[in-house]
Amino acid sequence: MKKKCVLAYSGGLDTSVILGWLIEQGYDVIAVYVDLGQPCEDRQAILKKARDCGAVESLIVDVREELCRDFAFPVMQWQARYEGTYLLGTSIARPLISKVCVEIARSRGATVFAHGATGKGNDQCRFQLAAVAIDPSIEILAPWRIREFRERFPGRTELLDFCAEKNIPVKASKGKPYSSDENCLHTSYEAGLLEELSTDGLSLVDFGMTVSPQAAPEAVETVTIEFEHGVPTTVNGRRMASHEIVLALNEIGGRNGVGRIDIVENRFVGMKSRGVYEAPGMTLLYEAHRLVEQMTLDRDLVHLRDGISPVVAEAVYYGFWYCAKMDALLAFIREAQKPVTGSVSLNLYKGNVMVKDRQSPQSLYDAAIASMEGCGSSYDQTDAEGFLRIMGVPLAVQARVRPRG
Repeated sequence: MKKKCVLAYSGGLDTSVILGWLIEQGYDVIAVYVDLGQPCEDRQAILKKARDCGAVESLIVDVREELCRDFAFPVMQWQARYEGTYLLGTSIARPLISKVCVEIARSRGATVFAHGATGKGNDQCRFQLAAVAIDPSIEILAPWRIREFRERFPGRTELLDFCAEKNIPVKASKGKPYSSDENCLHTSYEAGLLEELSTDGLSLVDFGMTVSPQAAPEAVETVTIEFEHGVPTTVNGRRMASHEIVLALNEIGGRNGVGRIDIVENRFVGMKSRGVYEAPGMTLLYEAHRLVEQMTLDRDLVHLRDGISPVVAEAVYYGFWYCAKMDALLAFIREAQKPVTGSVSLNLYKGNVMVKDRQSPQSLYDAAIASMEGCGSSYDQTDAEGFLRIMGVPLAVQARVRPRG
């Protein structure tokens, strides 16, 4: 009896070849297209292609809402950016793909989960760590980590030749200067000519979500975003589902040139890599969320969150989503976000994001206390004299023992 295998299937070059190769190896393959909001042309055509190529079953699972609501938004609430820059658009999606594929494997009696991530990248870590956390008995099959597979397919030419031989239709060409990965949160571009740091990545890439700041309109566009307990709920007064908010902001931010970055980052496996990313909607959400927090959260809580935020970014980037540490961190941020309710209006202009106004029923900002004018508030400036004397005690003691000159 053949072994059943669930393949995380995109319909692109790599997973098309892997599907054919798995069938050659004697597997009954179930091709699973996890819908993360990829702007591809025809999902049903992708499923038909998988069946035509020999998959015993192909199916699509729409997780766009879950991706935004349960994965991207909690990470945004942490203000988590890997190495201070990357908004983790690909990293966030991988554990969800694994969850879907493992659940389907269980329901279909499959014992193998296969994916197309390479042995040099981060995605192999994210897929595998998530899968074993959900089902330790699942067998992970990563063809790019198998020597025989790599020897048979050392480059794109051999992959394309295999597709031609097997009559597998693919859009890839031998001359594409980089690879890309996309979902509703962002699009990433890497490899090919982008591996040369002398390449101007922002000029090379044919961006799909954003116009360049130079090509953006000459007029300022204002967008208003409302949050309830740290969760975005409306855009320009219109209440929407989570993934609809991201899509709406992708369109607004994208046409104003917002959200492009070009970075050299440290992969989990130990090497540096160069990536070009665009995330217009999430860039706007991060900024609007931060501005609401400035009004509604007290100093010590924000500083604690900011201190832990890099830990969260690393955990997401490395693939440790389903673990005790992340469970505890997600519980913490849910509690911390309870007061984060309010609205922010942002002015967008040629890639720039500028706050126009902000308001919140939970605002801790008291103009009477903060004002430099008048003395009618509950804050008595005379009290600062004693406060500073007490704060200065350890400094004075140190100065007497160890003079600074």
